[in-house]
Amino acid sequence: MSYSVQGTTITLTRGDTFMALVSITQSDGSQYLPVEGDSIRFAMKKSYEDGEPLLVKDIPVDTMKLILEPGDTKALDFGKYVYDIQLTKVTGEVDTFITKGSMKITEEVD
Repeated sequence: MSYSVQGTTITLTRGDTFMALVSITQSDGSQYLPVEGDSIRFAMKKSYEDGEPLLVKDIPVDTMKLILEPGDTKALDFGKYVYDIQLTKVTGEVDTFITKGSMKITEEVD
């Protein structure tokens, strides 16, 4: 594996595939299971002050797998990035359930 996850910190070799199961814990400690019509979005920026995200990925609610393809990070500079993951329920309620996540893109040897 060319990546590691510790808490909400991801270290990934640039241009490699990343795959992780995402889970949502409710305030009472139980797991939230998305329903049809819910959407989950991963968004990454160089810093929180940046306008538009560099990378946005939809996470399918049926698999709950966040997958970054090689092309998603191949052109990114090495270094640290920030991300969050947000649930938008079919009812319109929005919950950013992972905040202040960080991702480190490391060098690859070609």
